Amino acid sequence: MKKLSILLFLFLFSVASFGQSKEPETIYIHKDISTHFISPEPIQYVDISTDDVAGDIPVANMLRVKAKNGKPALGVVTIVGERFMVQYRLSYAQTAGGAQSEVRIDPTQVDEFINPAVAMSTEEMQRFALAAVQERPRVTHVRNTKQKVEIKLNNNYTVGDYFFMDVSMKNRTNIAYDIDQIRFLIEDKKVVKATNFQQLEVEPVFTLYDTDNFKRKYRNVFVFRKFTFPDEKVFNMEVAEEQVSGRTISLKVNYRDVLNADTL
Repeated sequence: MKKLSILLFLFLFSVASFGQSKEPETIYIHKDISTHFISPEPIQYVDISTDDVAGDIPVANMLRVKAKNGKPALGVVTIVGERFMVQYRLSYAQTAGGAQSEVRIDPTQVDEFINPAVAMSTEEMQRFALAAVQERPRVTHVRNTKQKVEIKLNNNYTVGDYFFMDVSMKNRTNIAYDIDQIRFLIEDKKVVKATNFQQLEVEPVFTLYDTDNFKRKYRNVFVFRKFTFPDEKVFNMEVAEEQVSGRTISLKVNYRDVLNADTL
């Protein structure tokens, strides 16, 4: 079960006691069936007020709960997303058929709050990334070709504290490209000695498409928190194919290209 810091928890608790004005909706659960709460965004925090209910987060946007016994009134569950908080009252269903197996959280029916730990929600990142991928490529000079596979930077955008990098690949062979891993590194432009070569890996906070293979064309948007690096270094995207073929290709982006990012 994910936990936020004590400071953030106190903040959320104050929002809960002040902002939750309506009576929580009652959800019926049972010991023989799991009830799944589906969130429109990743769940950041969950509190179940009773030990009579077991719960976990099997995937980022889903809470799964099940009653441990047949007590009629079980308690309250509080679910916090990136931009919302909602509470439900849990009651025991007389039969398994009377339990709700799925509860979809309606983002228009929950309390909103400003989460200091989340500068931009996943939903907002997806909306900006979809807008970016619909734009025509404006960057023409950042590209690389190897083994009849081309990779290029289409556009680079900045929104608030984030970079949105729109990248595409073309496969000019008849062999589909199976992506094993994509890494993003800040590294030295020139290697004087192997022992002095330095790399810093940067993880994207959001990726628009979860695509792991393509026949001819590939396009994706990667979102990063804003970063800086000196002119003697370069931002390098490395794409590696699954074995046995093992085709690899990299795309190097200079800092001046990062500074020239457009706004969405």
